[in-house]
Amino acid sequence: MRALVQRVSSAGVTVAGETVGAIGRGLCVLVGVTHDDTVDTAAKVADKIWNLRVFDDDAGVMNRSAAAVGAEILVVSQFTLYGDTSGGRRPSWIAAAPPEHAEPLVDHVVASLRAAGAVVATGRFRTEMQVSLVNDGPVTVMIER
Repeated sequence: MRALVQRVSSAGVTVAGETVGAIGRGLCVLVGVTHDDTVDTAAKVADKIWNLRVFDDDAGVMNRSAAAVGAEILVVSQFTLYGDTSGGRRPSWIAAAPPEHAEPLVDHVVASLRAAGAVVATGRFRTEMQVSLVNDGPVTVMIER
């Protein structure tokens, strides 16, 4: 499982012109699932997201987590995180899990974050989504299980 985590001032997801998820200050997280990911993998990634120290403390040092600052989280499924371009210019999606395997695991990431106390908004699986965000500083981190 891969998660691309961006600290944002705001972020949202629309489907067919309808906003299906939006947050204020927090984290916009794109989640990709591969074939051998499990519920345990999803729970570990969710814990890492919630406790990743990417928010400034009083001294301006990235020393606080989303949990510590009460940040909101937008989770969006993104199979393209497993795009492989090593064989040329056209990405291969072979490493991305099929939707039947990926969707319940993305749902488990969301459920784990909510169980930990996070306010979580989501995209909509198996749809064409438009994701917008306003970056909050130079914070983009890749989490891999």
